[in-house]
Amino acid sequence: MSENTKVHLIGNAHLDPVWLWQWQEGYAEIKATFRSALDRLNEFPEFVFTCACAAYYQWVEENAPDMFAEIRERIAEGRWVITGGWWIQPDCNLPSGESFARHSLYGQRYFQEKFGIMATVGYNVDSFGHHGMMPQILKQSGMDYYLFMRPEEHEKHLENDLFWWESEDGSRVMTFRLSDSYANFTKHGKDAKILKHQRLAKEKGHDYMSFYGVGNHGGGPTVANLQLIDEIREEHGREQIILSSPNQFFTDMITENPAIPVVKDEMQRHAIGCYSAHSESKANNRRAEHRLLSAEKFSSFANVLLGLPYPKAPLNLAWENVMFNQFHDIMGGCSIKEAFDDVREFHGEALAIGARTLNAALQKISWAINTMKPEVKSLSKDKDWQTWEQDDLGAPIVVFNPLSWEVETLVKVNKKLTSVTDEAGTPIPLQTVRASRTNGRDDKWDSLITARVPAFGYRVYWTYRDKDIPAAPLAGEVLVDNNVLENAQIRVQVDAHTGYISSILDKLTNTELLNGKGAVPIVIDEHHSDTWGHHLVQYRDEIGRFGDAQIKVLEQGPLRVTLRVTSYYNNSVLRQDISLGHHSSDIQVRVQLDWREKHKMLKLSFPIHVEQPQSVSEIPYGFIERPTNGNEVPGQQWVDVYGLAPNTADGEEQQVRGIGLLNDSKYAYDVQGSEIRMTVVRSPIFADHFSERDDDQVEYMDQGVQEFGYTLVPHSGSWKDGRLVQKANELNVPPLLMWETYHEGSLPQISEGIVISDAAIVATTFKRAEDGDGWIVRCYETLGQETESAFKLPALQREWSAAFRKCEIKTFFVPDDAGSAVKEVNFVELAETE
Repeated sequence: MSENTKVHLIGNAHLDPVWLWQWQEGYAEIKATFRSALDRLNEFPEFVFTCACAAYYQWVEENAPDMFAEIRERIAEGRWVITGGWWIQPDCNLPSGESFARHSLYGQRYFQEKFGIMATVGYNVDSFGHHGMMPQILKQSGMDYYLFMRPEEHEKHLENDLFWWESEDGSRVMTFRLSDSYANFTKHGKDAKILKHQRLAKEKGHDYMSFYGVGNHGGGPTVANLQLIDEIREEHGREQIILSSPNQFFTDMITENPAIPVVKDEMQRHAIGCYSAHSESKANNRRAEHRLLSAEKFSSFANVLLGLPYPKAPLNLAWENVMFNQFHDIMGGCSIKEAFDDVREFHGEALAIGARTLNAALQKISWAINTMKPEVKSLSKDKDWQTWEQDDLGAPIVVFNPLSWEVETLVKVNKKLTSVTDEAGTPIPLQTVRASRTNGRDDKWDSLITARVPAFGYRVYWTYRDKDIPAAPLAGEVLVDNNVLENAQIRVQVDAHTGYISSILDKLTNTELLNGKGAVPIVIDEHHSDTWGHHLVQYRDEIGRFGDAQIKVLEQGPLRVTLRVTSYYNNSVLRQDISLGHHSSDIQVRVQLDWREKHKMLKLSFPIHVEQPQSVSEIPYGFIERPTNGNEVPGQQWVDVYGLAPNTADGEEQQVRGIGLLNDSKYAYDVQGSEIRMTVVRSPIFADHFSERDDDQVEYMDQGVQEFGYTLVPHSGSWKDGRLVQKANELNVPPLLMWETYHEGSLPQISEGIVISDAAIVATTFKRAEDGDGWIVRCYETLGQETESAFKLPALQREWSAAFRKCEIKTFFVPDDAGSAVKEVNFVELAETE
């Protein structure tokens, strides 16, 4: 108990730019709220205003420059306090790790450019949960402190509202959880929020923050607020209740150094339905994140190698769109229906920018590749194209790999081919598969080839439409027969009536990998929930399953076989194309769902046949192990269940094995025991907070057709042995293909863009530095182990090495000046000494 503690009153205005209104209304309200805050600053000399989100300031700058100038003066005075350092207050579970880095990069640099400061306090008071890598991400963003509200005490018990929050790499930030709302207080007397916080401060022995101001739709502190505060301060002590800011609070706490606990955990869970609400916006977020990263990588190489101007301005605009759509009420799927029309447009612009910049870079690179083979050069230049085609000298295609490791995968070529060779003339196997077109009886076929492409690189393959160049026989055979897919490693059997996977047999060990039926489409009742999934921790009220399946062989060839399984529930139709390649035990599935249910959820179930199961899943720039208790949790591109293999013979040591489940657009799942259930779709009412169910004017989410993909990855050993990070990215970022013709060029027909010596290190980013005097390479350690890795960037003729702590993220600045050393910087692209 301490009598010297203070209550820091934080005047703020929680501004949802989108929620029960569209962004245009949010835009107007931000101007009105900022005007109100400036007026209060003029009227009350002690008043201090706190506000985050660079996007808001950008709007005011472009639309109300005079008011922006006033804000700049108040910031310089210290009475208008910048917190947050991010573009917006995002959902803090679902954006990728690199998206969090971009919030910091663009938010902090905006604040520095416009106001000469950067935020030191992370600020997300309304987000619905916070992943476990946040402390490191905040530290890498120049922020040593964090402020949040959810999960509240009834959702997650914490020993103290003030604590040190630590992530897996050892990074720590001093963190404060609001014990009450960020919005206004209305009670007087002994029940006033301020006095409650004064009692808590004395009880805990350290200062407390108490927020006030009209919120959600903006507004901020009112005259009545400030007059009441003055009365309370007069009665209960002006020195003990102060008008303050989060910056001042944390500065005081560092000075006072109270004894507070260390917490090493994620901050979950609030609004579990937001992990899966509104599938389209979540899928487009994933697509846009990856496309922009690919566009940056190849724009960088096209600039370095060929002088193509780096498209900084359009790419920054695209990232701003993506970041804005990661606002928690957008990314969480809980805004009004009209808002998601705007979301589609913002994503569309970002994806279009990404497509144009990526195409320009790939075209520039492929056009500079020397494709003049000796037999091409020997032809007379006056031969017409009909002769060239008759000679069938081959048409070159360039396959690009945006990932930082060599990728070997199947690539679909949109022509029916007779043969294919690599750049050295070695024939490679191919398979004829159905095309998306039906251009007459014969022109409806494409070709499938196996491509092996270097990291951050490309490779030329030569395609022939008439010339038959036999390839060497494949090492393994893949077969399909009615309802069975099989290769040398694995046998997959589908139940003929239900369409469920009845068996996955590991042929190498002759053991069954499923503990029951897999890929089971389970329908969950959601009539007693709302859009957010408030007050829930699980979705397990099963009311039905898809069934009455129809199965047909879709593909049959030397590289891949596919079964199409179509099943039904009421008026909804689920189509799963289950594929198995000749060389791998991975089971790839493309899904088309026509969903017609209301107040229901669809999950796909996969019971894994292991004992003592453990579950690990991807979070932004990291991973986390969670209890296998059936609770709904957020995840990113993969989740894994592994454990001890059962039925071990007497005297033999039990082996560890598991199955990873990868996805290309989903963010929610649960694991109960050894059963993974991936959440596919929900159909609540838009922006519904427990409405009356007899309202026939409401509209439901996710009605109609959606498509996505997932992959099952059986593996021996723990999740670390499954290459899950790499395989999940290969699912989400397939190779890119460019058709070419014959021409001289300065580039070879195969090229490697990056070499990383340690397989645990993944490079996610290669881009131009924001200051324009070098390049940025961002990497992270993926397996939770200390390591050292060497790096090479052949295009820049640079080599360096670095030591990584477990789960550490490192950003390297590679100067244009070859005489300057590569150095480590943070997300804002500043060294620690800057």
